[in-house]
Order: sequence, then structure tokens, then C-alpha cells
Amino acid sequence: MSLVLILIGVIAFIVVATSKFKLHPFLTLILAAFIAAFTYGLPSITIAKTITSGFGGILGYIGLVIVLGTIIGTILEKSGAAITMADCVIKLLGKRFPTLTMSLIGYLVSIPVFCDSGFVILNSLKQSMANRMKVSSVSMSVALATGLYATHTFVPPTPGPIAAAGNLGLESNLGLVILVGIFVAAVTALAGMLWANRFANVEPDGEGASELNSQNEEYEALKQSYGPLPSPFKAFAPIFVPILFICFGSIAGFPSAPLGKESLYDVLVFLGQPVNALLIGLFLSLLLLKSDKKIEEFSERISQGLVVAAPILLITGAGGAFGAVLKATPIGDFLGTSLSALGIGIFMPFIVAAALKSAQGSSTVALVATSALVAPMLGDIGLASEMGRVLTVMAIGAGAMTVSHANDSFFWVVTQFSRMSVPQAYKAQTMATLIQGVTAMCLVYVLSVFLL
Repeated sequence: MSLVLILIGVIAFIVVATSKFKLHPFLTLILAAFIAAFTYGLPSITIAKTITSGFGGILGYIGLVIVLGTIIGTILEKSGAAITMADCVIKLLGKRFPTLTMSLIGYLVSIPVFCDSGFVILNSLKQSMANRMKVSSVSMSVALATGLYATHTFVPPTPGPIAAAGNLGLESNLGLVILVGIFVAAVTALAGMLWANRFANVEPDGEGASELNSQNEEYEALKQSYGPLPSPFKAFAPIFVPILFICFGSIAGFPSAPLGKESLYDVLVFLGQPVNALLIGLFLSLLLLKSDKKIEEFSERISQGLVVAAPILLITGAGGAFGAVLKATPIGDFLGTSLSALGIGIFMPFIVAAALKSAQGSSTVALVATSALVAPMLGDIGLASEMGRVLTVMAIGAGAMTVSHANDSFFWVVTQFSRMSVPQAYKAQTMATLIQGVTAMCLVYVLSVFLL
């Protein structure tokens, strides 16, 4: 029992340090690793080596993937590609189903672009559509936010799911994570959209709400600010070509060898390795560069992407260090045996991630920390298979979106740009993320019944 109490104490430390004292998650996780190492009685001579090897090990697996994915997302964001994606969805679906259109736009854009940035970029489009279609901007805001949030927490190459997959030993099979993630995220986005429809006749009641009707022209001004927008091919290719390569590579690597073992197999396996696939995506993103000095512009976008990627890399590495310490302790065996007897194995990652998310606000931190925490006990709770690990990533993702409230930067982005009051945002946005998280977990449980 003392093993569990120590673990609860360490988790409590992470929660309190990040939420109450605002300590950076990187330092918090490193300190948590040292605290766990000493309290579990690891030999002092091995502690530093265990932490550094855990830190370097996870970054060796997944560090380049995070960097490349972040740089591609930055180029897509700065080039106006997100606007092109949105326009394509509007042309495809028309204006008959405004919340569905908005949700799908968010769903697609947040695969390469962070949900916070995606909402800021698409806010004027959302408001313009709400004004033109005579739909409540509250329902459109929630539809956009939940669409963005779904792929943000479930679908690589978003850094959070990538880091979780790396912690759980899935770095060579991201294709399967993407395929399952796309499905789970789609159902989750649909749940968010249905909740958004409840607010079809509710107008925002926050400060500056009366100004929203004047934003019909702002979207056109935003489009003009990007200059000539990229074509649909140029906008979609840098992210969806790598995803296709990764998925085909995973399919080619199946034990049944559905695509044979000849030259096609070698090509697809090579192209399907996440680093190789995303490097191709990075080269395709060069088509989005607009200035006459493309090398300078490209270097600037790389610098901007690295600034975004740096804290994610540090948090991911610290999560790997924390996980390595836990792997060296007997807590995995003990919890595994206990949870297996209770039959709640797949729900455990969800509960831990939801607790961390609700307490400290960051979905990425919840994904990284929880995946590091549960990695040592996967075998003991019956989730050590390839599909078991994939579903564990999904369960953690479901927890990492439950719930977005006042300690989450995304909550404030949605609230402020939508001109909702805080009480209204809790009813609309926070409840939406709760429904999304619970829906996703229920789906993951159903999938586990049939696939495990």
C-alpha cells in the first residue's frame, strides 16, 4: 500500500506545483522523477543515470518528429494555408449545416496547427459565417473549438499524441495511432458539435458581444492580409501526404505482409517512418513560401517553429525521465495486479489524465505525464499488445481533454474571442469538453472489447 501512497503523493506534487505554484512542467516532472526515485529507494548511484537515459531515450525516438511537425504547422499557419483549408470545406459542404462545417474545419486544421492558434486564425471566419447564416456565434464557437480540440488530443503529428505514443513504445507504428486517432477524434468532434447545437439560439453575453456583428468584413480583411492564398493542393499536401505515407508504411509492416515483401515493401516502410514522412512534408511546405527571399523566409519559419517546439521537447524529455524512474520501481507490478483484479485497466489512464488535465490545464502535459506514468504497467493490466498501447494513447487523450476550464489557455482563447462571459463559457465550452472526453472514453472502451 505504501507504493500506492508514494505514487499518489508524487502525482499530487505534480498537480500542486503546476497548478497552484505555476512551476514549469519541465522542472516539475524532473523534480517528480527525483522525488519518486528517492522515496521508492532506488540506489543513489543509479538515479542520475536512470533519469538522463529516460530523458534522452524518449527524445531519441520522437524528438525529431515533434520538431518537424511543429515547423510544418508554423509554415501552414503563417502562409494562410489554414484559410485555404477552411474555404475548401465551405465549398464542399456549403452553408446548409453551419456547425458541422465549422467543426470539420477545426478538425482538419488542428492536425498540423495547435488548437489555440487554429481558433485565433479561424475566429473571423467563424464570426463571418455566423453572421451570414444567421446562426448564434456561441454555437459556432463551440463547434469550432471542439473540432479543433478533437484532433489536437488524438491525432499525430500534434506533439501531445506523438509524445504519448513515444512514451508507450509506438514511435515505429504511428500510422496505427493516426488511423485509430482519426476515427476516435471524428466521433468526439461529432459529440462536441451536437452539444454546440444546443446553443443555436443563444447569443454571447460577455464584454464586447455587441461588436461581433461588425466582423462580417474582418474575415475578408484577414484573407487579404495573407496576400495570395495557396492552392488546396499546396495547403493540404505538407500534412496529409506524410500522414498517408505513415499509414501505408504501417499497413506494409503488418505481420501478414499485405503489400508483399519486395521492393514496394521496402519503399513504403522507408517512406512510412515518421521522420522520413515528415521531412517530405517539410519539403512540400516549401511550396507555401511567398517571399522572393525564400531561404530567409524558410529559416525564419524554422526559428519560429523551434521556439514553439522547445518547451514541448523539454516536457516530453522530462516525462520520459519520470517514466524511466517508475519503470525501475515495483509500482508497475503492484498496480497492474491490483487493477487487473478490478478489471478497470483501460480506464486507469483516462482517470489519471483527466485528473492532471483538470488540475493543471495543459492537455500536452497530461498526455506526456500520464503516458510516462502508465508505460511500466501496461503488461500487468493487459495492454502490452500493439493495439493495447494504441488504445491506451486514446484513453489518455480522452482524459487530456476532460475538462477545459479556467486554468487552460485554450478556454480563455475561446472565451475572449467569442465574447462569452465566464459562466456562459463554462456551460458551453467546458461542458462540451466533458462530453467529448466521456464520449471518447466510452468509444475506447467499446473498441477495447472487440480489439483486445
